Amino acid sequence: MIIDHKLREIKDFPKKGVVFKDITKLLEDGKTFKYVVEKLVEFTKMQKADVVAGIESRGYIFSSPVAYSLGLGHVMIRKQGKLPFKTIREVYNYEYSSNSLEIHVDSITPGQKVVIIDDILATGGTGKAAAKLIERLGGKVVGMGFLLELKGLGGRETLKGYEIYSLTKSKVKK
Repeated sequence: MIIDHKLREIKDFPKKGVVFKDITKLLEDGKTFKYVVEKLVEFTKMQKADVVAGIESRGYIFSSPVAYSLGLGHVMIRKQGKLPFKTIREVYNYEYSSNSLEIHVDSITPGQKVVIIDDILATGGTGKAAAKLIERLGGKVVGMGFLLELKGLGGRETLKGYEIYSLTKSKVKK
């Protein structure tokens, strides 16, 4: 199934010079959304994951049904200050800013095999920060799944050493 036509580009969002990849049309089409989730389920199953970690916020759209489909737990990786219990934090840079992610200190059991799921792989900063959080808790990142990989921003290089899966790739337009 070709999913690229369900992704639209919004220029200068959220700030001037950025071309935002809007996934709402894909989500509104039940058949395409189901296909994407099924492909991420196949990838996660092949990695023999014990748990699925989703990155706030659009990553949850895909990570939650993947975890549910496989009967696995779902770990939330959120932006700073959004989790209610004791957390650890990792700062990262991305296309147009910097931010930090947090995870509950008891979300991962040492030795657990984790697949991280997010919507878009761009520079890889968010994925790398999520992996560091999981590894600091003793987990093993066995793969990272993405709906879309933006080629030309160095994401795959940033995540070198991790198994990367993306359903589609797009060249960055400058």
